[in-house]
Amino acid sequence: MTSWSRVFDRLMEVISAILIVALLVTVTLGIVTRALGDPLIWTDEVSRFLMLWVAVAGWILASRRRAHIRIRFFHNLLPQHGWRAAESVMQAAMVVFGLLVTWYSIHLVQANYDLEATTVPLSMGLLYVPMLLAGIVTALQGLAELVDNLRNWNNPPFPPVAPTLQEAAE
Repeated sequence: MTSWSRVFDRLMEVISAILIVALLVTVTLGIVTRALGDPLIWTDEVSRFLMLWVAVAGWILASRRRAHIRIRFFHNLLPQHGWRAAESVMQAAMVVFGLLVTWYSIHLVQANYDLEATTVPLSMGLLYVPMLLAGIVTALQGLAELVDNLRNWNNPPFPPVAPTLQEAAE
């Protein structure tokens, strides 16, 4: 892992922590002011922005840590080169998905840029900016994993390929 990726990962962790604290404070403030009979009208809308940003930050962190959900049962039954080929297809799909998210996020930001949020003076386009970052990170992560997979084509995959049913019986 390069120093740039370590810096990016650490920055994302700090941003995620700040976003979670901001979300908790905003929601708590909304609850307390409602209970006191004088609700702040902006807390719901700001919470909506913060929830999306927290979710995207989690998506980015999970992608960077390779912690996204994967069910490898059938994948691990493949021989080494089959495993690598299937992995390459999945990583290529991840790149395409990241590029599509980026493309559509640009459109959403542009389409909503001139709309102002109801209770706070923010552009509704800001709601979709985190998706743009998530798409870029997803595409780059998929590309890095694809390149790594192709470089290690003749090495046993990690996690190790599960034995075939015949090998397990022997």
